[in-house]
Amino acid sequence: MTDAQETSISSTDRLPSGDAGPAPVPLLEPREGVPPVIATPEALAEVVDAFAAGRGPVAVDAERASGYRYGQRAYLVQLRREGAGTALIDPIGCPNLTSLGEAVEDAEWVLHAATQDLPCLREIGMQPRRLFDTELAGRLAGFARVGLGPMVENVLGYSLEKGHSAVDWSTRPLPEPWLRYAALDVELLVDLRDALEEELERQGKLDWARQEFAAIAAAPPPAPRKDPWRRTSGMHKVRRRRQLAVVRELWTVRDQVAQRRDVSPGKVLTDAAIVEAALAMPATVQALAALPGYGHRMGRRQLEQWHAAVQRARALPESELPPPALAPSGPPPPRAWADKDPVAAARLSAARAAVTGRAEELDLPQENLLSPDTVRRLCWEPPADPTPGAVAEALRGYGAREWQIEQTAELLAVALSAAPPEE
Repeated sequence: MTDAQETSISSTDRLPSGDAGPAPVPLLEPREGVPPVIATPEALAEVVDAFAAGRGPVAVDAERASGYRYGQRAYLVQLRREGAGTALIDPIGCPNLTSLGEAVEDAEWVLHAATQDLPCLREIGMQPRRLFDTELAGRLAGFARVGLGPMVENVLGYSLEKGHSAVDWSTRPLPEPWLRYAALDVELLVDLRDALEEELERQGKLDWARQEFAAIAAAPPPAPRKDPWRRTSGMHKVRRRRQLAVVRELWTVRDQVAQRRDVSPGKVLTDAAIVEAALAMPATVQALAALPGYGHRMGRRQLEQWHAAVQRARALPESELPPPALAPSGPPPPRAWADKDPVAAARLSAARAAVTGRAEELDLPQENLLSPDTVRRLCWEPPADPTPGAVAEALRGYGAREWQIEQTAELLAVALSAAPPEE
C-alpha cells in the first residue's frame, strides 16, 4: 500500500459529516495484480493453506449471474486476507468450498450487504461464524449512500469502477477487466471495515452493529416462499380467480423450462407476457400469438406449450382455482386498519411517529431502528397492559435486538397508552 493510500484510509474527515472533501482517487489495479482464477482441486488446496495461515479478518464477496442464469448461485468467489493476498475462485471448477470455509471459520468475515451473498455462499459450503457487514455498518453510522462504491469513496477516498456489476458472471473464460473489477471489490473491504468500526465506536453504536451482525450470522436459511408466482410483476391487474390460475400455470411452466435450460425465467417468458395472457384468456394458439410477448419470433412449439398452460387453467374446476390472496400470516395491510380497527390505526400512527422521531435523533434509517413489520404486529396485538417491560418482552418475541428494545420500548409504551382505548 502506498503512503498516500495509508493516509487516506486512516483519515476520518470523510465520515458522515456531509462535506464533499477532495476528489476521490481512482483505484485501478489490485496491490499484487490480478490473481489467477482458481478452478482445480490442487490450486484450491494451496489457497486453503494460505488463508488458514493468514491473519485478521477475511474479506469475502461473490458474483452471481442474476438476469442471465436460473437461481442465485455463485459464479465467482473473491477473498482477501492479510498474509494470504487475494484469491478468485471459480465455483464451477471447485463446487465445494467447505474446506476453505473451515480454514477461515474462526476469523471474522467482512462482507458488503451480507444477506445478499450468504445464501449462495452457503450453497457451496461457506458459512461464517462471525461477520462484519460494511453496508449495514454504513446505515447505522448514518451514511446516505451505502453501496460499496460510494462507501469506499466517502470513507477511504478511492473510487471503484462499477461497470461490470451486472454482467453475466457465468461467462467462461472471464475477461480480464471483469477479474480486475472482482479483485478490487475485496481490495479495501477490510480497510473499510476498520474505518467504520472506528466511526461506530465514536458514535456509540458499535455494540448495536455487533448485535446486528450476530443476528445475521445466526439466522437460519429463509423458508421457501409460498406461492412465488404471486410476485409476478403486474399482478395488480389480475382480478379474477380464473385469471390467477392462468398466471400460476404459465409461471410454473416457465420456471420448469428456465431451470432445465439454466437461464433466467425472464428470458423464457416475460412477466408482462404472462399477465397479458391471463387478462386475455386466449382460446386458440392464434389468439395467443397475437398478444404482446408472443410475437413472430416465438416458434409454434413454444406457443403450443404456453397455450396448453392457459387451457389447463381454463379447464380447472372452481374448487381448484387459487384464492384471490394468501391468508395473511400477520396484521392486515395498514391501509385497511382505519376501517377494520380505528383504535389500532391510531396506535400505529402514534408508534410510527415515535419510531421515526427516535431514528432521526440517532441518525439512522427508521427500518434499521425497528422493522416496520415489528411495529405493525405490536400495534395490531399490543400487550394488555403496555408497560415498557411488557412492550420490551413483545419486541423480543418478534426478534428485535436488545439495542433496538432499549431505544424504543419506552417510546412505544407511551404511544400505545396514548391511543384512545377500545370501547
